[in-house]
Amino acid sequence: MNAKTRARTAKSLLPGQGTLYLMALPGILFFFIFSYLPMFGVILAFKNYNFAGGIFGSPWAGFDNFEFFFTSPDLYRITFNTLFLNFLFIVFGTLAAVVTAVLLNEIRSKVSARIFQTFIFFPYFISWIVVSLFLGTFLSSERGIINQLLSAIGLDRVEFMNSPGLWPAILVVVYLWKSTGYGLVIYLAAITGINPEYYEAARIDGASRFQQIIRILLPQLRPTVLILLILAVGRIFYGDFGMIYALVGDNGQLYPTTDVIDTYVFRSLRTYGDIGMTSAVGLYQSLMGFLMVVLANWISKKLSDEKKGVLY
Repeated sequence: MNAKTRARTAKSLLPGQGTLYLMALPGILFFFIFSYLPMFGVILAFKNYNFAGGIFGSPWAGFDNFEFFFTSPDLYRITFNTLFLNFLFIVFGTLAAVVTAVLLNEIRSKVSARIFQTFIFFPYFISWIVVSLFLGTFLSSERGIINQLLSAIGLDRVEFMNSPGLWPAILVVVYLWKSTGYGLVIYLAAITGINPEYYEAARIDGASRFQQIIRILLPQLRPTVLILLILAVGRIFYGDFGMIYALVGDNGQLYPTTDVIDTYVFRSLRTYGDIGMTSAVGLYQSLMGFLMVVLANWISKKLSDEKKGVLY
């Protein structure tokens, strides 16, 4: 069979290009409508927007909206809170998901593993509003379960709703409880894709189960971890608005440690109605997120020394 015949045979086995484009069309339209068309609204960051003039009829403001935000004392506070909280979520969320996936993978009973996985994954489907009600039951000053336990053992009650220093830890615990199951599924899928011949060769060489995890499983998980870290770092400037606002709300005493860019923009728009200023903050947030994606991708390439055919 000559080269032309092989090429025609291979081409006949593949679907037509039109079919592939048709399959990709829904995704292309989704991103075009919801990601690219709204980018025209970026010009609002450079205008004094009014409803009478609309987007194109409102007068230009230059960089006044950015000057208002960058000279505000809130800039460093909300930027630090956004980065710090997301850093905690990324680090502890990744560790919790990986460790839980490894432990579940070691359970030999499939029924038990599925039961544990279901219980861990279930909180992901609970609304943040419902979670806030649960949290209030635990942290309430008077009838909260934790304060009742503290009183029962003779300790002072803790005013959780007036103690901003405690809330980074509280938010991390709640985040792990709700989100670990989602990451767990991804890492379990990656673990099941590892070639079992690696484990067989390690057992023949006398490696213990712990050594197999350290030398085979974790290195094989590294590409998945790096990809998810890049995606997470790309959104490190985006606070989880649903989570923060549902759990903290408008409690001004907790703003020093919980107020992030998203909640600040929402509160500013609701209070002042200045669309130009809030658009400027959103543009700042998007640009910094883009830079973080590029930086994370560069760092991952520098740190990754993985070669084909090398496990460790």
